[in-house]
Amino acid sequence: MSRTTPFASPLLLGFDTMEKTLERISKASDGYPPYNIERMRADRVSGEPERLRITLAVAGFSENELDITTEENQLLIRGRQVEHEERDYLYRGIAARQFQRVFVLADGMQVLGAVLKNGLLSVDLIRPEADRMVKKINISVSQ
Repeated sequence: MSRTTPFASPLLLGFDTMEKTLERISKASDGYPPYNIERMRADRVSGEPERLRITLAVAGFSENELDITTEENQLLIRGRQVEHEERDYLYRGIAARQFQRVFVLADGMQVLGAVLKNGLLSVDLIRPEADRMVKKINISVSQ
């Protein structure tokens, strides 16, 4: 039996890489760290682009242990805590844990910056209005 996907439509050409990206992300998601995505209020009258904010709960991570990169249309947020060998724990309930969160960005999305405050990492994004592109395609006649 063949598997049908939303991208199997003959009207959606060239979306096979997006389908693979979505499959990879859905398999890699373990729920840690928890996060919020919020739409920031935009003043449409002044023509400001839409703003989004991703906030991750990263308590225990320092700025040096966090890494934010964009690769193609993906925002990757990684955290790596360093084990401190000189500590002698009587009880250890907080594990040094690594994580990687991947967010797929639409074309044109831009990362404005990131702020770490009170154990919350906020990453601000904007989506500028896309320019409408109309291109005339010439038809050649072959005989």
